[in-house]
Amino acid sequence: MNLLLIGVLLAIIAVAYQIGLSKSRNLAGKGNNSAMLHSRPGYYGALVALWCGIPAFLILIVWNLVEPSILEQVVINNVPAHIAASLDPASTSVLVDRVQAIASGFGVSDTPAAYEVAAAEQLAKIETIGSYAKLAVVICAALFGLLWAKKRVSQQFRARNQVEKIINISLALCSGVAILTTVGIVMSMFSEAMRFFSFVSPLDFFFGTVWNPGFSTSGSADGSYGLLPLLWGTLMVSGIALLVAVPIGLMIAIYLAEYASPKFRAWAKPTIEVLAGIPTIVYGVFAMMIIGPFLKTAGAIIGLDINATSALTAGLVMGIMIIPFVSSLSDDIITQVPRALRDGSLGLGATKSETIRRVVMPAALPGVIGAFLLAASRAIGETMIVVLAAGNSPLLHANPLEAVSTVTITIVNQLTGDTDFASPQALVAFALGLTLFVITLGLNIVALYIVRKYREQYD
Repeated sequence: MNLLLIGVLLAIIAVAYQIGLSKSRNLAGKGNNSAMLHSRPGYYGALVALWCGIPAFLILIVWNLVEPSILEQVVINNVPAHIAASLDPASTSVLVDRVQAIASGFGVSDTPAAYEVAAAEQLAKIETIGSYAKLAVVICAALFGLLWAKKRVSQQFRARNQVEKIINISLALCSGVAILTTVGIVMSMFSEAMRFFSFVSPLDFFFGTVWNPGFSTSGSADGSYGLLPLLWGTLMVSGIALLVAVPIGLMIAIYLAEYASPKFRAWAKPTIEVLAGIPTIVYGVFAMMIIGPFLKTAGAIIGLDINATSALTAGLVMGIMIIPFVSSLSDDIITQVPRALRDGSLGLGATKSETIRRVVMPAALPGVIGAFLLAASRAIGETMIVVLAAGNSPLLHANPLEAVSTVTITIVNQLTGDTDFASPQALVAFALGLTLFVITLGLNIVALYIVRKYREQYD
């Protein structure tokens, strides 16, 4: 029903646009002289369409939000009082789902009770009435908006101002949704992290050197929850990845921007960017089956004991994965450096390499640092590669040839399986996620400081 109603609304909105456009052209007179109108005819059509669609869609959204609660109350009201009084929230949800399944015609696996069948019949009637009522109300709102907006169309009506105001409000709402989503994510992690810290001391968590969580059914925080081994493993793997990706990616960007011919650049850059589109699970399997055994064999030849799953394996493959992020963004920034800076340096007698080192790269430094920051954030938050290639050894050591455990691996482990999400064993995942968020925020603050410092020098 909702899809049908949306389709009908879109058709009415299209008609409303044409009505507004036609009336504005009639007001413009012969020859379609839009100079007689305050706004161009398209703005009048858009205004009529907006006033037709916005109220109708708002009513539809509010109706769909309120409708489930009303239907649930209908089910409860049609259940015998002594049964409804004995239901807890979970049992009430199960009962409502059963009645809705019976009312929809799909039925349930067992024999429904008589009161469930009666409640389903009543629910089906209410749903039918509600569907027709929703259709009528929404369409009437759309038609009323169409007629009201059409009546306001005149030569002096400021349609453009109204349309642009609505567009500005829509853009502001979209920005607000993004900001509120971020705030909601942070607040949800923060609240759950605070529940975890009611079981485990923050000092023990942030400065503990042992990670050995105990799984118990009593809800107590058995074991040790030290963050340092996980944080060190994350930084070790990310550091190796950046050591691989930053030099290679930056050299690729410099070559493509300054030395490569347009023909070579036209196919080389998209080819490199294909690496960014490969799923990370593929990189993880590649690291586990190819790179890990290769490093183990190569290490045995030169006398080094390299684990197939280690920080080195995960870091190398992760570095390959984030090369496109560094190269593509750095290339875009380097090519945006004004040509006048290059010409001035070359005119003073500097060589091409000197121009790149002393003029182009310092001017592009803020953007290049942004590329490095994106690569670092991507490396810190990576999951599948480290799950398959880094091992799962939450020990505090500095040997990249051995297995490590990262924050993301631990989040996966703590939230996988039959886990009570109210226990500290599961709540610790939110504390770990909040820690990753703070680390990324810190990287952004440092990068912003550096960007502002150098931007003042080269503006």
